[in-house]
Amino acid sequence: MADRTAPNCHLRLEWVYGYRGHQCRNNLYYTAAKEIVYFVAGVGVVYNTREHKQKFYLGHNDDIISLALHPERVLVATGQVGKEPYICVWDSYTVQTVSILKDVHSHGIACLAFDLEGQCLVSVGLDSKNTICVWDWRRGKVLAAAPGHTDRIFDISWDLYQPSKLVSCGVKHIKFWSLCGNALTPKRGVFGKTGDLQTILCLACAKDEVTYSGALNGDIYVWKGINLMKTVQGAHGSGIFSMNVCEEGFATGGRDGCVRLWDLNFKPITLIDLRETDQGYKGLSVRSVCWRGDHILVGTQDSEIFEVVVHDRTKPFLIMQGHCEGELWALAVHPTKPLAMTGSDDRSVRIWSLIDHALIARCNMEEPIRCAAVSTDGIHLALGMKDGSFTVLRVRDMTEVVHIKDRKEAIHELKYSPDGAHLAVGSNDNSVDIYGVVQRYKKVGECTGSNSFITHMDWSTDSKYLQINDGSGRRLFYRMPSGKEVSNREELKLVQWASWTCVLGPEVNGISPKYSDINDINSVDANFNNQVLVTADDYGLVKLLRYPCIKKGAKFKKYLGHSAHITNARWSHDYQWVITIGGADHSVFQWKFVPERKSKEAVHIAPQETLADSNSEESDSDQSDVPEMDSEIEQETQHTYRRQVYKEDLPQLKEQCKEKHRATAMKKKERAPGSGVKLHFIHGYRGYDCRSNLFYTQTGEIVYHVAAIGVVYNRQQNTQRFYMGHDDDILCLAIHPLKDFVATGQVGRDSSIHIWDTESLKPMSVLRGFHQLGVCALDFSADGKRLASVGLDDNHTIVLWDWRKGEKLSTMRGSKDKIFVVKINPYLPDKLITAGVKHMKFWHKAGGGLIGRKGNMGKMETMMCAVYGWSEEMVFSGTCTGDICIWRDMFLMKTVKAHDGPAFSVHALEKGFVTGGKDGIVALWDDTFERCLKTYAIKRAVLAPGSKGLLLEDNPSIRAISLGHGHILVGTKNGEILEVDKSGPITLLVQGHMEGEVWGLATHPHLPLCATVSDDKTLRIWDLSPSHCMLAVRKLRKGGRCCCFSPDGKALAVGLNDGSFLIVNADTLEDLVSFHHRKDIISDIRFSPGSGKYLAVASGDTFVDIYNVMSSKRVGVCKGCLNYITHLDWDKRGKLLQVNTGGKEQFFFEAPRGKKQTIPATEVEKINWSTWTCVLGSSVEGIWPLINEVTEVTAACLSNDKKVLATGDDLGYVKLFRYPVRGKYAKFKRYVAHSTLVTNVRWTHDDGLLVTVGGGDTCLMIWAHEPEGHREIRQCDSEESDVESEDDGGYDSDVTRENEINYTIKALSTNMRPMTGLKPHLQLKEPSVDERQGVVRPPVSRALPQPEKLQTNNVGKKKRPIEDLVLELVFGYRGNDCRNNVHYLNDGADIIYHTASVGIVLNLTTSCQSFYAEHSDDILCLTINQHPKFPNVVATGQVGDTGDMSATSPSIHVWDAMTKQTLSVLRCFHSGGVCSVSFSATGKLLLSVGLDPEHTVTIWKWQEGAKVATRVGHTQRIFVAEFRPDSDTHFVSVGIKHVRFWTLAGRALLCKKGVLSSIEDARMQTMLSVAFGAVP
Repeated sequence: MADRTAPNCHLRLEWVYGYRGHQCRNNLYYTAAKEIVYFVAGVGVVYNTREHKQKFYLGHNDDIISLALHPERVLVATGQVGKEPYICVWDSYTVQTVSILKDVHSHGIACLAFDLEGQCLVSVGLDSKNTICVWDWRRGKVLAAAPGHTDRIFDISWDLYQPSKLVSCGVKHIKFWSLCGNALTPKRGVFGKTGDLQTILCLACAKDEVTYSGALNGDIYVWKGINLMKTVQGAHGSGIFSMNVCEEGFATGGRDGCVRLWDLNFKPITLIDLRETDQGYKGLSVRSVCWRGDHILVGTQDSEIFEVVVHDRTKPFLIMQGHCEGELWALAVHPTKPLAMTGSDDRSVRIWSLIDHALIARCNMEEPIRCAAVSTDGIHLALGMKDGSFTVLRVRDMTEVVHIKDRKEAIHELKYSPDGAHLAVGSNDNSVDIYGVVQRYKKVGECTGSNSFITHMDWSTDSKYLQINDGSGRRLFYRMPSGKEVSNREELKLVQWASWTCVLGPEVNGISPKYSDINDINSVDANFNNQVLVTADDYGLVKLLRYPCIKKGAKFKKYLGHSAHITNARWSHDYQWVITIGGADHSVFQWKFVPERKSKEAVHIAPQETLADSNSEESDSDQSDVPEMDSEIEQETQHTYRRQVYKEDLPQLKEQCKEKHRATAMKKKERAPGSGVKLHFIHGYRGYDCRSNLFYTQTGEIVYHVAAIGVVYNRQQNTQRFYMGHDDDILCLAIHPLKDFVATGQVGRDSSIHIWDTESLKPMSVLRGFHQLGVCALDFSADGKRLASVGLDDNHTIVLWDWRKGEKLSTMRGSKDKIFVVKINPYLPDKLITAGVKHMKFWHKAGGGLIGRKGNMGKMETMMCAVYGWSEEMVFSGTCTGDICIWRDMFLMKTVKAHDGPAFSVHALEKGFVTGGKDGIVALWDDTFERCLKTYAIKRAVLAPGSKGLLLEDNPSIRAISLGHGHILVGTKNGEILEVDKSGPITLLVQGHMEGEVWGLATHPHLPLCATVSDDKTLRIWDLSPSHCMLAVRKLRKGGRCCCFSPDGKALAVGLNDGSFLIVNADTLEDLVSFHHRKDIISDIRFSPGSGKYLAVASGDTFVDIYNVMSSKRVGVCKGCLNYITHLDWDKRGKLLQVNTGGKEQFFFEAPRGKKQTIPATEVEKINWSTWTCVLGSSVEGIWPLINEVTEVTAACLSNDKKVLATGDDLGYVKLFRYPVRGKYAKFKRYVAHSTLVTNVRWTHDDGLLVTVGGGDTCLMIWAHEPEGHREIRQCDSEESDVESEDDGGYDSDVTRENEINYTIKALSTNMRPMTGLKPHLQLKEPSVDERQGVVRPPVSRALPQPEKLQTNNVGKKKRPIEDLVLELVFGYRGNDCRNNVHYLNDGADIIYHTASVGIVLNLTTSCQSFYAEHSDDILCLTINQHPKFPNVVATGQVGDTGDMSATSPSIHVWDAMTKQTLSVLRCFHSGGVCSVSFSATGKLLLSVGLDPEHTVTIWKWQEGAKVATRVGHTQRIFVAEFRPDSDTHFVSVGIKHVRFWTLAGRALLCKKGVLSSIEDARMQTMLSVAFGAVP
């Protein structure tokens, strides 16, 4: 069988011909090492002209279009195009990435510029708003962003003489920006009378606020401040594309082909006209200049680079050439010499020397060239043209031999026969013509029969056959030279082909991916000697595969560089090189071929190779060459963790539903019950799909997770404490190196990571907004400052966080396949590893991105766990086959067999390691994995007497291991947590059900016991008294869904999933009797009350069977239900059954015969029910939630005193209602602990405990019931109900009015003010053509309206100079809709307030007013910083329109009340305006609330202008939000019918609603203000 691996040889990029001059500018510079840096296609090139060598930067994945050089001239920033474009900052010396900046721009990055210090980088996007973004590029962080302009921006530059000022220019505008806080504020340049308003193409900043800019008409505009001071007319004949500053002055380059040098005062020094030089030509256009010392670099539109020496400026050197703009399709290689010929739509044919890396000949033709071929003797070069003709030239001197035109459509392929006698020419006319070479290219044959254009052809070695491929994907064969089609394929069996460039045929099946028929491969070429095939495709990938590759989806090595489609690829005549040409990027790449034997020695050469040689990920062919995947891992990789409804969506769903329920809301509702429950103990541990999630804390407690709960277990007292901040399944847990904090990650649409303290159980930080679907792996760095996380999205995104600040430092796509583990290097926190399905990657941080390299092992295995060893480069990983791989850097040193079956967990100690696997063995190893020191088998025989339960089976699969306190802590797949003493005995601490849903739950009639039965095929008895342990377990044939104790507690009935049920002895769990009468699942089972004479058994096939327990016979069947049965209850007499079905129907049957009864609702309530577990009926109508379309109430149970009804639903909520629950949407207390579906709830016999079981989370939770009255006042863990009651009377009229004010923008930036009358220059104007025809042009552009040409009447009149107005006095104070906006300053000497858009400071002694007038619209709120470090610092917030961060967005200004200096401007996303601001206790944080529909709450670090956190505040207006006077993390917001208490944790805001239920009859009212008191 053919080898299915990728070939062992590889390609190395050796040379790139060309330079990108079209649609780019200012992209050519000298580095500090005097090398030249520029880009072509998707490659950054560093070219050393002295040694004629090139280095390549290959970090981009699409066309590069912008480049900036760092002021120290070693680092380079490049920006690319694409849907999610990014910027790379890289080192021109090592060509390695230093930083990646991403996630801001779309479409592409048009310009880049570093500031003077090189700390900040500014970028301009190609999106519709031309967003400008300022980066702290080393950290990959955005400092500020703003919409740049409505039209294209061509250049941007930092003012090198003033800090935090920038200038940008482009289509018909120039803008001067200032950076303050997070706000970029533009001022448009005023052209005035000095020059015409026109497009500015480039600019350079000089001293004293002077800016020079190059205009489209060839003038240079000189700006002072924002005003046009003067113009230098006719500096160039037409547009000035490039301007470069150096110590000596300025260099400009224009479309007229000239370069001019100017001194520092912009006086001309000299002019160099490149058109007049030897290499020059008409139409040469300069796109880029760089002046350094006495050398000038010039880049042209037509992909040439010139180097000019100033004192010998008439003789520029042409140091690089390439094809001009236009598609490049033609490529041929010389049969005997190292030459390549290319021809392009620029109508030139060029011959390149592959040894000298230079252009050696060039000839211009009449037509665009589409294909080329060299005759076998190397004398003739044939060129196929776009117009259907072809030309033959002599290679020697490029003179024409013949020019023949027989076709009308383009010639796409031509080839000489191996014997040199014929030339085959394939055209888009669907035919191939055969010409005789010696007969002066007379036509001798024609091949017809194809019904599409000809794409590829190959001759046989004896020149007797030709095979062709056409555009419809057909393969045809012809006899030569006559051109007859070969219909009998038998005679082709023995044909040898002279070359293989066809994309169809069995030999090249493997070039297309497994399940695709699309042909996106443009060219292939086979190297018969080395049996490799090179392919070129539409995605810019060059791939190497084995030849022949018969099976689809063959493995390959892939190489990036070309950005878009590659049109052709050919081996050189001696197979030393591969030449590839790009269509759109019209570049020629030359790759060195490194055959197999060499590539072994090449392992330790340049790091370059590892970059380019990606042993591609997509190339997974049939997995037959992979050992069978272990069943457990298989299961785990198939978990998707998707939810139908995410809890994050509930508020919106509620809002949608509220409208429907306005009517019901008016009725008085039953209050929530007075008593509550509190989580007391959980039986369960999540081991079945998680690993390494179990640790000792500092104090020797044990921390782990199950369902949505983080559990801290005290093994001395056998008690648990809970972290309840999550609202869905926790999937991973990591512990801080100090073992006091824990990070947990959960499932969710926008899933969050919580870092919390194991002592106080308070969240320290919450990280969200990045991972979709869930977080599956976490790790802290050794210093505890960073946290790495991996998401469950399709790319398994990796994020590195500074968790205390809540900042994401870097992100990158991890892998298509599931990642199981991430680990940060303990010695170098910038490095990390990830391991997972067929995946082991070594990453290092680069700015906002991560750069990953694959581990180097022959065939990649699936890694289950990984850990760093005793030095920074040693890594140990456990595989799915039980080996431990030992890595050094990224190379596999050796493997050690450690377990039978997968090794799931490995843990590093000071001197050695401990591993655990599926075989149930814990192994201790020395520090090199040479010797296994000791093994512990987890067996029942060694269980210590103090164990809290029973081992289900020997040698359970081990999923987590941790060491500490002289013990080894082990977590198993079966949900057990064990502690292994070093001397051998094992103690079982906690256990729960295994994987599979738990539905069956029953509490004992008079003892503190309960029984559960689950889909994991076990029946278990649990002790609910403080010893909290599993008393007995029994394996069943099948999973079960229900169970019930008999009234005397001696028997236990269990219903199974196959339609059978059994009754067992409740103490020994041995069978008493069993029946199998049904096929479908048994869904509920109940003994009748009293003596327990009857047993009712409900099944999924709509029947309830009634058995006589004594005689063991079926005595009745209840028929007549239409759906599967969900719940059963007996009445006290044991005569009547109540039944609920899945179709929400309620039925009654009489026992024992099962006769159906119809009972009116009024009577049902009078019946005395023995138990109530049903969810339908008028007495429980209020338990169904507002959004009942998406949620089901799955279980209910009434307490024995008939006061409290507990329910469980499929969103994981446990709720308590006051019984009876009449009227819809009753109030309740709600508790979140289960993650998804609560399948059952039961009260114990004395109502002391509530027991609940979860479906997917396999948990049994025990809640302590706290009756009314004796509850200590603590933070209520339940939330108030869904519907706020509307019965609290009207508002005060002032409040109503204020709530309804709509602040529109009144600033002059947009003229929304209604005007009446006509302005003078609009009066009596002739109606335009459009107006006459009634055409209304929509006002699209935000640009200023074009000024009317009405200057004629000003001729001869002297204009009076306009004097400036100065604000002297303002009458008025804004009190009508604002509050808390008058403050004392300077111990009562001044007061500060605001009106309109002015902040006013009034000195009380002199009654002088002074003003702060930087706001552009009405101020709505004002506050003062109370911290002594920031005296007289004021923050004011204004009205604004959209939250798009443009100049009209709402903003907060922080300013000094005495000097009126602006300290910071915070542009915000609060569309509408800012209605409340407040400083924190230390004065460093500022809190703001918006007027947007969500009333967003945001916290800022105002000095840096950085947004710390933001969150939707409330659906209705918030009036005030204030920090507690002693806190930087706690604040309170009040508004229409709400009070909320907020905590800032890292970057997340957590809020709790104020709860009034503890006060009798208190109602939530509209709150207008807040003040803080001390606690006595």
